[in-house]
Parts: sequence; C-alpha cells; structure tokens
Amino acid sequence: MNFICEAEALDEYLCEDEVVNYSHPLIQHTLEQLSTGTNSEMECVQRTFEFVRDSVPHSCDIRSSQVTCTASEVLQQRTGICYAKSHLLAALLRAQGIPTGFCYQSLMVGDTPETGYVIHALNAVYLRTLERWVRLDARGNKPGIQAEFSLDEEKLAFCVQPAAGEIDYPTIYAHPHPKVVHVLRSHTDCMKMCECFLPDRL
Repeated sequence: MNFICEAEALDEYLCEDEVVNYSHPLIQHTLEQLSTGTNSEMECVQRTFEFVRDSVPHSCDIRSSQVTCTASEVLQQRTGICYAKSHLLAALLRAQGIPTGFCYQSLMVGDTPETGYVIHALNAVYLRTLERWVRLDARGNKPGIQAEFSLDEEKLAFCVQPAAGEIDYPTIYAHPHPKVVHVLRSHTDCMKMCECFLPDRL
C-alpha cells in the first residue's frame, strides 16, 4: 500500500497530546520495565508492540464494560478496544523517540455486507533503520486472529476485502481520529458501545 502521511514533518508523529499522554507516570514506569538498556530500534518496537498486544486484553475478548481512551487509562485499567490500544502503543513508542501514527480500516461486522461495517484501528511505525513505515496491529490475538511483528509482509489482525465494501485507509494520522476519540469519550458501557455505537466509516 502507498501510505499518505497526514503530517509533513516526521516530528508530528512524536507529539504528546491529552490522549497520547506519554508523560504520565504510569507510561514512564512501564517504559522502565520494558527497557533492557541494550536495544536496537527494531527490538524496542517489537517488544513494545508485543507488550500492548499481549498484556492488555481487548475489552470485547474479556467482556469488560470498562471504556478506556487515553494511554494512561488503558494501562491503569489493563483493557481497551483496538482504538484505545492504538493510543497506548503510540504513547509508548513516541516516548522512546519512535515516530508512530494511527491507521484505520472499515471492516464488516459479520461475514456479509448486510451486517454493516465498523472502524478498526491499528498503528504505523516509522523505522529509521529501514527508512519506511511499518503497520502493526496490537488488537490482541485469539483463535482466528494472529497479528505479528513483521517487516517483510504485513501480518495484521484482519485482511481487508475490498470486493465486500471493506476499506483499508491509506492515511497515517498524526493524532487519533476525532470520530474514534468522540465515541470513547461519549460512552461508559464498552459492550453496549461496541454493539451499537462504533463508527462505520471515517
């Protein structure tokens, strides 16, 4: 895929905001736990990605009603949907000086277009050693979903089916999309939010 960067300057993908709040003590403490002191860029990215993917369960997988949005909230509650987990991964990587953006897909809710669509979030990471962006999906694995750290070929949680109306948006956003932040900020019951209120298109 030919990616489109929303921001012209790479530094825009290192910015902190109220959602990607990497100065928070919880984020900083987690970084200390993740650090081994002798890490290449790729090792840092892989270890951080696998931590978010594996150590923070997707809220729907554990049937949690808790809604999290900011990176620190995800760490505090130890759960989040894909939107929130993408916020945490961006915060942890940006805090290490690794440019990280947000990508989105519009996927079928079920097996046919008639079931409707839902926006799914993942991240794009700029690897300076490769001089290119790599997309990573920290949603969390389960039977039927196996996302991995991969440099050669994308191993994401979902394979988009354009013929069925699914969309793989090429834009790498510097900040979480407003529609994503709005839905997380507007609800307190995660299960009801995921069943009825997630956006279907950007």
